[in-house]
Amino acid sequence: MGLTSHKLLALTALLAVCTVLGTLWVWPRLAVRSWPAMFLRLGTIAVTQLALLLTLGFGVNDYFVFYSSWSDLLGHEHGAGVIHQGAAGGAGNTPGPAAGSGPGVGSGPGAGSTPGPGAAAGPAGVRVLGPAEITGAGSVSRDPARIGRLERVRLPGATTGLSTDGYVYLPPQYFQPGGEARHFPAALVLTGFPGDAANLVTKLRYPAVELDLLRHGAMKPTVLVLMRPSPSMPRDSECEDIPNGPQALRYFTTDMPADLRASYRVLDGTGSLGIVGDSTGGYCAVKAGMEQPRTFSVAVSLSGYFKAAEDVTTGDLFGGSAQRRAEADLAWRLAHLPVPPLAVLLADSKSDGSTYADSSAFAAAARPPLVVAQETVDSGGHNFTTWDRLIPPALTWLSAHLRDPA
Repeated sequence: MGLTSHKLLALTALLAVCTVLGTLWVWPRLAVRSWPAMFLRLGTIAVTQLALLLTLGFGVNDYFVFYSSWSDLLGHEHGAGVIHQGAAGGAGNTPGPAAGSGPGVGSGPGAGSTPGPGAAAGPAGVRVLGPAEITGAGSVSRDPARIGRLERVRLPGATTGLSTDGYVYLPPQYFQPGGEARHFPAALVLTGFPGDAANLVTKLRYPAVELDLLRHGAMKPTVLVLMRPSPSMPRDSECEDIPNGPQALRYFTTDMPADLRASYRVLDGTGSLGIVGDSTGGYCAVKAGMEQPRTFSVAVSLSGYFKAAEDVTTGDLFGGSAQRRAEADLAWRLAHLPVPPLAVLLADSKSDGSTYADSSAFAAAARPPLVVAQETVDSGGHNFTTWDRLIPPALTWLSAHLRDPA
């Protein structure tokens, strides 16, 4: 019986009802002062609570599809995603020319990294992290010219007044001799909401994945900016410029790029910036790209949805405007507004509920100059395990659509 089977949910619900009724039936018989009766009372409570928790857990998983199968729940799903030919002109799975593979990870000891040649001063509050945070290994080279450098930063918003903590990963080529004046493309990487930017380093391992792809020549050296999708925590801004509220979209499309380029050697102009995200971050990625394609010319959505959430965490995002609410629906934008010159990759598990169906419908509706490709795995839920399988091909695809370092 499948993990998301309605029969399984119905069976556990029936079991919960039976355990509750059974507890009520036997409880008077256990109401005696003896050690066996006391343990039996505790046992009936434990069984009833377990049945109720199983029903609740299966119900929540059935709705959100956090895990799509028993093997997914147990962490046995493997295999990278497959990118399919894109719609509206095509953006297939053949990567563009990578600008040289980076050196492999060294084996020397190290707990920190030091700036290499040509390192620019970072934003306020920079804290350089050790090489173990980059590779997940306990003993690696501490030379940034071999493994790059990961910095904990706070990026302030000059025009919005917003700011948020995050990480910046600088690839090894940023520090290698002779490249002191070299500028690099960059990608903003967003978590789901509420999320934690640290998960992009420790759970989804974006720096480690890029380093591995560089070693195999499958990706251009790219600066990664790893952040939450809302610069107005604890409010979920859904990357919206909220009337009389936080201007989250402007923060990501104006303030963040300006601060990034002022602090690091990042390319300017069209094709220099991409955006990636999972779940809420995936919605934000495609939304930011569609609204500001001059800023983000390429977007990757990992299990992202297509319409802004509205709940207690978001509050009123649109100031009562039906037009603004409609524009926050990406399928509506595609059907009713001018089509942006944008390359989009929609990465999903085929068993991830309505998300895969919505992605397929969006891809089918795409028309030039919008280019949409899809990446899929056959099974997997709305979780880190699935996204971990989708990320390496997605970064290769993203890199092929960004400009070469200059």
